[in-house]
Amino acid sequence: MTAPDFEGLLRELTPQVLGTLVRRYGQFEGCEDAVQEAVLAATLQWPDEGVPNNPRGWLVTVASRRLIDQMRSDHARRERESATAYEVVPEDVPDTDDTLVLLFLCCHPTLTATSQTALTLRAVGGLTTAEIARAFLVPEATMAARISRAKQRIKAAGSSFALPEGAEREERLRVVLHVLYLVFNEGYTASSGSELHRADLAREAIRLTRIVHAQLPEDGEVAGLLALMLLTHARREARTTAAGDLVPLDEQDRTKWDRGLIDEGIALVKASLAGPTLGPYQLQAAIAATHADAATAEETDWPQVHALYLVLERIAPNPMVTLNRAIALAETEGPAAGLALLSTLDSDERMARHHRLLSVRAHLLERTGDKAGAYDHYRRAAKATASLAEQRYLESRAGRVRP
Repeated sequence: MTAPDFEGLLRELTPQVLGTLVRRYGQFEGCEDAVQEAVLAATLQWPDEGVPNNPRGWLVTVASRRLIDQMRSDHARRERESATAYEVVPEDVPDTDDTLVLLFLCCHPTLTATSQTALTLRAVGGLTTAEIARAFLVPEATMAARISRAKQRIKAAGSSFALPEGAEREERLRVVLHVLYLVFNEGYTASSGSELHRADLAREAIRLTRIVHAQLPEDGEVAGLLALMLLTHARREARTTAAGDLVPLDEQDRTKWDRGLIDEGIALVKASLAGPTLGPYQLQAAIAATHADAATAEETDWPQVHALYLVLERIAPNPMVTLNRAIALAETEGPAAGLALLSTLDSDERMARHHRLLSVRAHLLERTGDKAGAYDHYRRAAKATASLAEQRYLESRAGRVRP
């Protein structure tokens, strides 16, 4: 088995093993540390000794022993009895996969979105603290402290390791999907740094969403989110030049799009839209499928895209949805109509200086022939983004329309 295969297997098994230990011992923080030690031991031993016949059982046993050793150490230090610390490590490993329960725990409502994301990547994704820190461009010590605080908050909240019921379950599932959506978006378009995307994060978000979909196959929003990720990720090879420069959607070489991912995504969209409810991820996936259906940019069904954005804006109002609807409206009714819709966002403090609003307005001004206005907004947009790839693209557009 090659190194990437080892990595993939361990990432698949990490949440399953952690779920088993948390269910058995009830100590999320201690169990998470023990599982990370077991994974490290596997990366050192398995390449030389071979993968055990039951790799999951091997990890559970090693992690359980590490946890018990720690419990014994705590016992000695505190000089008090702890009967559970001397349990014999059981050999049986249940077949149940607690990954979904673990995701719910990592996305506990007492945590911030940033902490939920970091803890999910660590505990469920199997990424090391250093890998997560690199992905979000913060020092490892900062990320370690963030993850530690998140685990302490969960402990203080007294959360049980079980799926919530009824309305709470639905609400927590929405949080889980939002966290996975944030992970994917950061991977697909990095918010800062020299690279436009971080494929490892995008792939990890897809992998985790597949797990949720496998356990909740009838949930339309879960299917919609997975479809959205697949249809968006399918364009990754066409999004940049060989030099790493951004290529906008209408200029991409569509023969580079991953047809396998597109076919899978479209099938998921059709299945999810056939359900009794309609949510924002399903609608975003339907929009992505409409773009994927077009062999060329000119063949895009923009009236359909605009209609879907209208529905999305109605059920999940958001300034970014309005911004995207303005792009579709400009394609159907002209750039002036798009600019008029954009003007409704000027009073929104979240959007006033956002580089996306500035760049879209620049593009539409360019289409009206207002080169001076376009130049000014392209330059302002370039200064407003922390992504170097987007900065280069926006500066190049500014240079093209410079009066």
